[in-house]
Amino acid sequence: MKVAILDIDGTLVDTNYHHAIAWFRAFREHGIVLPLWRIHRHIGMGGDQVVEALTDERTEQQHGDAIRETEGKLYFELIDEVETMDGSRELIEQLKQRGHTVVLASSAKEQEVDHYLELLAARELADAWTTSADVEATKPEPDLVRAALERAGADPDDAVMVGDTPWDVKAAANAGVETITVLTGGFSVDELRESGAVGVFESVSELCDCLDQTALR
Repeated sequence: MKVAILDIDGTLVDTNYHHAIAWFRAFREHGIVLPLWRIHRHIGMGGDQVVEALTDERTEQQHGDAIRETEGKLYFELIDEVETMDGSRELIEQLKQRGHTVVLASSAKEQEVDHYLELLAARELADAWTTSADVEATKPEPDLVRAALERAGADPDDAVMVGDTPWDVKAAANAGVETITVLTGGFSVDELRESGAVGVFESVSELCDCLDQTALR
C-alpha cells in the first residue's frame, strides 16, 4: 500500500469530545436537550447528517442549518483547547520515511484544517489534505475518501485509511478502501471491528510501533 489516508479529527487531533460538547450546547440553544452519550455515538458522522440522525426529519428541515451554524461557533470557542494525539506527527514522519504518500483527510472547514495543520506542524510534511470544500456528502458517504484518493492520484487498492470511528470505516469501505483504526475516538474494539476495520490499535503511538504488522509496513 503506497497511500496513507489519515483522518484528522479524533485520530490525529483530540477533538471528538469537544465536538460532542459543542453539539450538546447547540441543540440546547435551540430547545433540544440530548444526552451527551447519544451525541458522542454520532461524532465522526458528517455534520450535514447529525441533526436528523439525532432527532428527526422535521427538526432537520426546520432547524438543521441553524443548529449546525451554532455548533460551528461553539466549537471554535473550544478549539484552542484541542491537542494533538501522542505520536501523530511521528506517524506522518514514519509513513513518509517508508515511502508512502500521506493525505490528511477532513471534511472540516478550511479554517479548522489550517489550525490542525499548524498544531501538527504538518503543512510541509503531508503530501496533501482535504477540507469541506472537497466533499458534497460527508461520512459515512465515500466523498471524503474519494477526494483524498484524487489528491494522491491513487486507486482504492493502493490506499489504506487510518481512522477512529465506525463512520470512518464505513466511508472508506464505500470507497473501496480498507481502514486501520485507533481507539482515540472513544469507540470500542468490537464496534470498530464489526464496522469492518482490518486492524485496531489502542493509540496512534501504538500504531507507530506496530506499522510492520499492517499494510503500511
